[in-house]
Amino acid sequence: MPNAHASAASIPVSQSSGTWLPASWRDKPALQMPTYPDAAELAAAQGELRALPPLVTSREILSLKQQLAEAQEGKRFLLQGGDCAETFAECNSDVIANRLKVLLQMSLVLVHGLKVPVVRVGRFAGQYAKPRSADTETRGDVTLPSYRGDIVNGPEFTALARVPDPRRMIKAHARSAMTMNFVRSLIDGGFADLHHPEYWGLGWVSQSPHAAEYQQMVAGIGDAVRFMETLAGRRMQSLSRVEFYTSHEALLLPYEEAQTRQVPHADGWFNLSAHFPWIGMRTAALDGAHVEYFRGIRNPVAVKVGPSVTPDQLLRVIEALNPDDEPGRLGLIHRMGAEQIAVKLPALLEAVKREGRRVLWICDAMHGNTESTSNGYKTRRFKNIRSEIEQAFDLHEAAGTTLGGVHLEMTGENVTECLGGARELTELDLQRAYRTTVDPRLNYEQALEIAMLIVRKRGSMAA
Repeated sequence: MPNAHASAASIPVSQSSGTWLPASWRDKPALQMPTYPDAAELAAAQGELRALPPLVTSREILSLKQQLAEAQEGKRFLLQGGDCAETFAECNSDVIANRLKVLLQMSLVLVHGLKVPVVRVGRFAGQYAKPRSADTETRGDVTLPSYRGDIVNGPEFTALARVPDPRRMIKAHARSAMTMNFVRSLIDGGFADLHHPEYWGLGWVSQSPHAAEYQQMVAGIGDAVRFMETLAGRRMQSLSRVEFYTSHEALLLPYEEAQTRQVPHADGWFNLSAHFPWIGMRTAALDGAHVEYFRGIRNPVAVKVGPSVTPDQLLRVIEALNPDDEPGRLGLIHRMGAEQIAVKLPALLEAVKREGRRVLWICDAMHGNTESTSNGYKTRRFKNIRSEIEQAFDLHEAAGTTLGGVHLEMTGENVTECLGGARELTELDLQRAYRTTVDPRLNYEQALEIAMLIVRKRGSMAA
């Protein structure tokens, strides 16, 4: 492994005695790590991160774990969504508020239709690192390090921008804190008040083909809230705010290590940079650094499961990450693609069920359906996203397992990055508002359409 983690000597590791420490991952092969040119500068940045306040609390983490345990049993439904990769430039109030709005509106649709509480987990306030298929990028005669997210280097195709800079970890922490503070302020200030779901609208969606259906749903919820309060004879304060959690792919291990801490009155180590970190498909090797790091933290965690994973491999990863079969501890985010899910997923469901392992099954219908268009855009077809979600519900029902949530890349902005949907976006539409730095995202209308699709699918299965 190159000098991406050359500062390992700054923290003692006691692998010989079997003791896990936040730096234990350094003894394992670490994939998708940048090569920092200055080990001393990396160590200094980590030292600064260790002294900064945490972004989340252990109490919030344990509360989420309990809710995820209920989702495993079908008593809740997980909605996990947000940007493919956050950027420092988009840490502004409008973008953050719109992300929150679309998640709130989707959760409103799901609560109303599924009749179970929804666990809201934002894929933001830390989603600044991205895995890449190659370490370098070539344009013409110039080859430079790949862009690995704003937490590592810059997207500009220049030698200076592409040098991994450990000081960017400090900037990522600061912007994550700003995002968390703003989200908490919005929620505490009544932004998510169920008494006024009509306030969650986004201006441009008024022309959406689903606007009338959504407004009818909002009116129905408002009537139900007023009816309950009339019966109770008082205002229901619990409807004035919602619980909201954050997640990101814990890819850059020097950053995650520096925010892994012990807390008073609780055993073990907590990653206090996010409530619900996950391992990506490219870094889920059983003997790899990421699995080694994740096995030691008390957070609920998840791992992406692709079509190449065998039942035996999956069971070994489950054993490594959740040896005590703790409820709410482990999520499996399957991302097979619409064409492969019916072939690849059933054997995994059967193996996990046969072993009696308690996991939260989550469907990521985005990452297995990425393609390139004739005019050079990376995109996803809404019909394939829809198909994978519908097939996932059917396959879980056939296997006697529970699909407990969805994992989506989406935005509250009026982008044109995924083909199809209610407005039938075409390849020509992509050039109109294609803004993502890495992967294509569902826009607001398409995300809301997915929420309604889930409700209709569950309703048809129940019928």
